[in-house]
This record gives sequence, structure tokens and C-alpha cells, in this order.
Amino acid sequence: MHNPLRIPHRALLRPPGVYPPQADTWLLARALVEAGIPRGAHALDVFTGTGALAIAAARIGAATVTAVDISRRAAAAAWLNLRLRGVAAEVHCGDFASVFGHHHYDLVVANPPYVPAPNDTAVGRARAWDAGADGRAILDRLCDLVPAALAPRGTALIVHSALSDPGRTLDTLREHGLKAAVVARATVPFGPVLRARAAWLTETERIDPSDDTEDLVVIRGDRIRR
Repeated sequence: MHNPLRIPHRALLRPPGVYPPQADTWLLARALVEAGIPRGAHALDVFTGTGALAIAAARIGAATVTAVDISRRAAAAAWLNLRLRGVAAEVHCGDFASVFGHHHYDLVVANPPYVPAPNDTAVGRARAWDAGADGRAILDRLCDLVPAALAPRGTALIVHSALSDPGRTLDTLREHGLKAAVVARATVPFGPVLRARAAWLTETERIDPSDDTEDLVVIRGDRIRR
């Protein structure tokens, strides 16, 4: 998939265990570039990984950038990648909810864990993608917190799989007063994680036996009133 950041993958420092930029990252980055966010915005990148989307926010003109990841390695990698590109971002290591409630943001971008998993608790590297049986363990919390974090006329962009019920994301954001819509889609081949659990996904009727691709969506939520 086209990388709108024009950053070679190898140019981003990524220690072992840190989620690599891939199709969902670039789909969200493209939606960000096309979102028409005014220059001077205050941006928040949750689940930052290597910091790729925080870099994207800076490149479209964000005045301040805050990034957060629960992984110490990811937070360190994001801090270095941002500094190497001259972005003086504020990087936090911890649960994503720790950065909410302190500031209002003009832009929130999120590539959360969203892969349905047989186990409710994700450990180690799997924290970057596993999200409970319905893929919503993190998404539901995120959708409840994001609306109150947006400044007037602020925008949230969230990417996840169609396996994780985009309709529920849309409904929750709308219930919290946002205007919400799907603004980007892509169909991509199963990666290693989905290939490894294809039998479970089939047995639990989340996919058909012949499925070997998943649909990714970017959902945009706009604060149109307070």
C-alpha cells in the first residue's frame, strides 16, 4: 500500500517487539493527509508504535504532538524517530487513557489493537494487536474517551478491521455527539496473526473458510458542538 509519508520502512527505528508500520498505518496516514486538518493543530497519536503517525501529524502542520504507547520499547522508538526528524513531541509510556482528561486536541489519530483473539488478556508483543474475542477490548474504551478529548471542531481518525465491528464504532462516536463516517477502506491479505488463527476465526463464524483477506477501515469522528 502507498506510504504517504514517503519514509522508507527501514528509516524508522524499530526495536524487536515494536509494531511495524504496515497497511493499517499507511491507510490511516493517507486519511490524515486528506483530512484537511488546519495547520497549528494540537495532535495526539495513541498506540504510537514507531511514531509514524505522530510524524505524519507534524508533517501536515501540527503545532504540538503528543504520543503514547504502553510498550516501553515503542515509546523509546517513537521518541527517537520523532527527534531524528526534528519533531519535539511529548511521548508518554503507559495506558492510552493516561493522556486523556488533561488537554483538548484538534486531532486524535489511533491505530489500536483490534484483532479478535481467543484469549481475553494480551501479553508481550501481542498487546499491539490482540483485543479480546470481538476485537473491541480497546476500541470500546477508546470510543468512549476520544469524544471528550476533542477540542471544538476537533477530528478523530481511528483505523481497525471490519472484523471488529465498524458499525459499533460509528454508533458509539455518534452517541457521544460526534459526526462519524467511514472515510477510507482497503482490502489486504491476511498477515501472520490472522493466518495463524484462521481456524479459530472460522470455527467461531467470524470468517468464512475461504477467506484470506480482511477489510480495513478508517473512521472519522468530528466534534461539531460541545
